[in-house]
Amino acid sequence: MELPQINRVMISAPNGKYIEHPLPLGGFGISRFSLDNILARIARKEGVVLAEETKVADIIYRNNSFVIFSSAGETETTVAAGAFGKRSNLDVKWKRHFTQVKPNKLNHYLGVKYHVKTSFPEDMIALHNFENGYCGISRIEDGKYCLCYLTKGENIKRSHNNIRLMEETILMKNPFLRKIFSESEFLYEAPLTISRISFNKKSQVENHVLMMGDAAGMITPLCGNGMSMALHGSKLAFDEITQFLHKKTTRFELETQYSQQWEKYFGSRLQAGRIIQRFFGDETLSNFLITSIKPFPKFITYLIRQTHGQPF
Repeated sequence: MELPQINRVMISAPNGKYIEHPLPLGGFGISRFSLDNILARIARKEGVVLAEETKVADIIYRNNSFVIFSSAGETETTVAAGAFGKRSNLDVKWKRHFTQVKPNKLNHYLGVKYHVKTSFPEDMIALHNFENGYCGISRIEDGKYCLCYLTKGENIKRSHNNIRLMEETILMKNPFLRKIFSESEFLYEAPLTISRISFNKKSQVENHVLMMGDAAGMITPLCGNGMSMALHGSKLAFDEITQFLHKKTTRFELETQYSQQWEKYFGSRLQAGRIIQRFFGDETLSNFLITSIKPFPKFITYLIRQTHGQPF
């Protein structure tokens, strides 16, 4: 696919100070749309039945199996896995703990995403801080860039619920963001948005359903590692499900071992991401962070490794 190889990171503070650093593991840029399309084609080739434009209303566990209720009817299955993202109707219906938590520093965020064409190094991912948030940009396929940012809910309230006004009056105080937003060609008529994003701790098993990806736990976007974690988590689930379906483990062992494996590989990375995020979006702290760590490249490498794990 000739995808861009990303091996450098730039981080800027609201005042324009910045650091550049190599990414120890690196990565490649691809849009979620293209990745999902590729995975769907592979799945169908392997005999998987995909039910598109189908909404799941509930999953009930009874008699050691599941009944899935959806707009396409009812389906009975031995194992169910929930890979339905950051926040779904099932999360609310099941009253998962993170949906019941009052607004706090970890759960009151708005995400905004654009695809743009612009002038920017294709081997770099940049994270630009602004008041109460940060914005990332990286190259994807077909010469396009993904431009997305995370901001606290208070910013949009201050901007009278006007995204464009918020970008002009808050984001663009950072000189790097002013240049990107002023000179880029925006390819969407309007941005994609998601509200009430939560980084609170989540359970990996709910009502006997194995959670994967953001449904199991969401790493802060500044780590740039969410899709890798989702793919790795699905591998962990596959290994445990295979043992269960071959009757080598019980359902209790399936759920316990999956939760333990998930925590082993991702628990400390999520915690590190939460700690580092405290410095992002706070004008004073992010200015201090960039200034203080710039002379210590080994420490920057250490921080990156704390959130990225190992190849799998």
